Amino acid sequence: MFLQCRDKRLDLSAPVVMGIVNVTPDSFSDGGRFFDAQRAIEHGRQLVAEGAALLDIGGESTRPGAEPVSVEEELRRVVPVVEGLRSTGAIISVDTSKPEVMRAAAAAGAHLINDVYGLRLPGALEAAAESGCAVCVMHMQGEPRTMQLNPQYGDVVTEVKAFLLERVQSCRAAGIPAERIAIDPGFGFGKTLEHNAALLRGLDVLTAEKWPVLVGLSRKSMLGKILGRPAGERLYGSLALAVLAVLKGARIVRAHDVAPTVDALKTVVAMQNGG
Repeated sequence: MFLQCRDKRLDLSAPVVMGIVNVTPDSFSDGGRFFDAQRAIEHGRQLVAEGAALLDIGGESTRPGAEPVSVEEELRRVVPVVEGLRSTGAIISVDTSKPEVMRAAAAAGAHLINDVYGLRLPGALEAAAESGCAVCVMHMQGEPRTMQLNPQYGDVVTEVKAFLLERVQSCRAAGIPAERIAIDPGFGFGKTLEHNAALLRGLDVLTAEKWPVLVGLSRKSMLGKILGRPAGERLYGSLALAVLAVLKGARIVRAHDVAPTVDALKTVVAMQNGG
């Protein structure tokens, strides 16, 4: 399995780690730590040194209750960091839903568009198709400001799968080749702890499809509920979830703590392959 990210082919025969670079003042875990572009660039380079195959650069928080930012502000945050990290050799992802940011990030050297709205906002699908970038479409019930107020499902696995396959077909109809598409079930986005648990148990229903599955489980609030720990103290829980997801077939693991996640996944792969 692979994902074609413009001129780079991401080998997914084994799971890989996507390092998180939040250029925001208000992200749930590390908001403000890398708000300065130079600090964000230095952090991204460190994550590559720790083994990240991809870097996910975000200029707008999507935590529950987050307020949107303007196109101009998101561009100001994201574009210099993309430019500063494109020489690292990692695949550069931009975490955005705005068509203008997609186009500018692609022009700056990004390889992947990671959209929590699943390319549903006006113009997003067209911008992604024209960019030549790979895309990751995510499931989210509602939108960030309200998604955790009262999420409800009949069968969360079935509904998430149906949504993602519909978005894949929309991508294909817009001219995005199959080899440029990945999917993300959206853990924590409009889902309770019980929904997230059911989705993780049934993740193999999604990974059985031909599309690479990306998961974002790092430091999520579900771990706060399970462990009673603040975001910065959820490493071991994050590693447990990452391993469970990979055992269910996930191929890209989005993580704040890259080096420990890389080690955990290497160990899983080694044991699966007989050591």
